[in-house]
Amino acid sequence: MRLLVVNAGSSSLKLALLDEHDRTLASRELDTPGSRLDAGELQRALAGDLAGADAVGHRVVHGGERFRAAVRVDEHVRAALTELVDLAPLHQPKSLAALDATTRALPGVPAVACFDTAFHATLSPAASTYALPAQWRERWGLRRFGFHGLSHGWVARRAPLLLGQDGAALRIVSCHLGAGASLCAISAGQSRETTMGFTPVEGVVMATRSGSVDPGLLMWLLTRPGTGEHAPPSAEELSQALEHRSGLLGLTGSADMREVLSAARRGDPDASLGIDVYIHRLQAAIAAMAAALHGLDVLVFTGGVGQRSSEVRERAAAGLGFLGVELDAQRNAQAGEGADTAIGAQGAPVHTLVLAAREDLEIARQTRRVLEQGD
Repeated sequence: MRLLVVNAGSSSLKLALLDEHDRTLASRELDTPGSRLDAGELQRALAGDLAGADAVGHRVVHGGERFRAAVRVDEHVRAALTELVDLAPLHQPKSLAALDATTRALPGVPAVACFDTAFHATLSPAASTYALPAQWRERWGLRRFGFHGLSHGWVARRAPLLLGQDGAALRIVSCHLGAGASLCAISAGQSRETTMGFTPVEGVVMATRSGSVDPGLLMWLLTRPGTGEHAPPSAEELSQALEHRSGLLGLTGSADMREVLSAARRGDPDASLGIDVYIHRLQAAIAAMAAALHGLDVLVFTGGVGQRSSEVRERAAAGLGFLGVELDAQRNAQAGEGADTAIGAQGAPVHTLVLAAREDLEIARQTRRVLEQGD
């Protein structure tokens, strides 16, 4: 089965054609500012080096309560996905635009939706429930969903293989650090706790997202007196600021970790503070995930920052010796763009790994499983 993987991101559409052994035959990345997708460009790509797909696997950000595993797309599933747009208004439309455009370009080719939220369907009620009024939780379905599940799911499978150990016996903390960032506590191959919640804003500091903020502070802002330039932000302005103008960007003026690290090395005080805040929150989250697992066997760094920034890994690990985390400086410095690798010090109680984020392979696995079960 030749499989086309479609990964709709915040500003691009990643396409990869895989063979039956998950080898990449061709790949393309198309710019998709906002939710705009050039259907003609997509059509040309699918008629060119990406032609010949027997099935399509789509990354869909939100599955809500209904979709707790990958599912073959039909008209009923497509309609249900539209109903979930309200839960992820910034992300779901992009996934659906890619789904519709690909379906038009490849009529009759089966499509499977793979959800970022599905891996976290195993969260216990204690981990998924907000301490909010019961009538609110019941009326609006308020709960912690978690995201980046395709990446964390790949880590859950890949880390045990790399270590040559039984995944059922490993307690893994997966750190997906990219423009968006989240952590996941994994045991027996399943999600037990995660940092993102009802939305992808909750959790650690990200490129432009704030991470967790005191809700009382937000209410205080919304109710400030004033008019004109001194008027308090509206709910829409507040949402936009938390999503697009906060995080590293709000702290330092740049959302690019490479630029922030470089500025901090030059002595820029805002950049130095920004890195300190980022690392402080990251270390606290790693410790919280380990606590949810009652211990730690494997610490994994993945995502663009997690895979490529040896400095972020070094600084994060420096405060985690009490958990058994210790890095080999040379291995850490050399890890990044190459193969998945172990960077832990010899004899350290905790294995530390750097893994490439292969959401495409996780999507391919789930897509094949759904289609095989359908047969």
